[in-house]
Amino acid sequence: MRPTPFPPGHTPAAPRDLVGIGIGPFNLSLAALAHPLPGLDTAFYEQRPAFEWHPGLLIEGARIQVPFLADLVTLADPASAWSFLNYLKARDRLFPFYFAERFHIQRAEYDAYCRWVSQNLPALHFGHQIDAVRWNPERALFEIDFTRLAADGEAEALGRTHTRNVVLGIGTEPHVPEPLRPLTEAPGVPVLHAADYLHHRDALLTAGHITVVGSGQSGAEIFLDLLRRRPPGREKLHWIGRTAAFAPMEYSKLGLEHFTPDYTRYFHALAEPVRDQLITSQWQLHKGIDVGTLAAIHDELYRRSLHSGWPDAVLTPGVRVRTAGRVAATKVELHLEHVEQGTRSRLTTDAVVLATGYRERPLTGLLAGLDPYLRRDGHERPRVDEQFRLVLDPSVTATGCHVYVQNAELHTHGVGTPDLGLAAWRSATILNTVTGSEPYPLPDRTAFTTFGLTPQPQVPPPGRRVTLTPLVDQR
Repeated sequence: MRPTPFPPGHTPAAPRDLVGIGIGPFNLSLAALAHPLPGLDTAFYEQRPAFEWHPGLLIEGARIQVPFLADLVTLADPASAWSFLNYLKARDRLFPFYFAERFHIQRAEYDAYCRWVSQNLPALHFGHQIDAVRWNPERALFEIDFTRLAADGEAEALGRTHTRNVVLGIGTEPHVPEPLRPLTEAPGVPVLHAADYLHHRDALLTAGHITVVGSGQSGAEIFLDLLRRRPPGREKLHWIGRTAAFAPMEYSKLGLEHFTPDYTRYFHALAEPVRDQLITSQWQLHKGIDVGTLAAIHDELYRRSLHSGWPDAVLTPGVRVRTAGRVAATKVELHLEHVEQGTRSRLTTDAVVLATGYRERPLTGLLAGLDPYLRRDGHERPRVDEQFRLVLDPSVTATGCHVYVQNAELHTHGVGTPDLGLAAWRSATILNTVTGSEPYPLPDRTAFTTFGLTPQPQVPPPGRRVTLTPLVDQR
């Protein structure tokens, strides 16, 4: 059935102030903080029928790697009705949480909290697919075409809205290395990305031998989960990764200051080549493994060694997969190379889980209508200013209209880009810029560390007299 246009009354006579595309945690944060602002007309569109956050990785007991204060709103507005603590209160779980004394909550609980918020914000529109984003120079507005989807995913109706500001929060997508892509597209031996792990765990556990590829947090959690579910002495597990070690994530207090607004501003001001070099060298800040997960893996392996000898599990870091192929349609053969030794070998396995991470979803298709206005850097990536706005042609920005991005600015804003702890601050920054006011006052300083040799001057609070110390000759 051909989709029908929405009735004329659907499109507001006046343009919206802000339209969000994609409803993951970051745009959900923006929607929650925008909700109480009077006179701000917003709408958020998401193709999926409801909110979900990495459902294939909500492994029992797995925790998020940031404190619960890194919810959608608290670090910008602790009094918000959409805080995690208020969610607990609404669920009559505040006292149990208080006695549980947990600073880091389970992933499943964070997912449930976000779904609670998403079910109560009126500006969210699920089941809406964005088809095009264009600049309309006659109206000096962004024009957004979308399709409303039926419950079965089929197109139901077409619509269009106009807005002064667009916020892209389309998130990331699973990354499969080139040598392994043919395996995921063919039937037979299970080869799947970690994003789909829980959906296929039962089938995986029937495999004789399982290989986990990837030395980050997801790979560690999946290896641990499989290890706990395999019989002692017959684990038949192999865990490989490219990094030189199964390394812990940097979690010292001063190390965590790389995830502050202070560091984000410092990083943004660096030259493009310096930023690119830093991103590749800082992997342990956000791609290492939680020390608790590493300890749990060692504890489980040690426990199994008490009575059954060494467990049948191989953990080998410093290994890359060169090529891969199917063997007799029932097994997979991985061609491996040890990076430091320069040696090569083959590994035959019955199933593969690719914990190979995520990549930013390309903006090219969605922003094709804005391409003539986009300004790009030396690597043809969109330039993003300090307020998270795409740098567009002055003919657009002179009208006061902008396109903002969330979790698509790693190359300009650094390792804090995908971090949940900066979600509320970034959302507040966007809203302060959109409104031209300061509904969410933000701190000038957030780190004890001074990044760079040009620190911001420390201005004394109003009303405090400053006594200057006379200089003395210390000859």
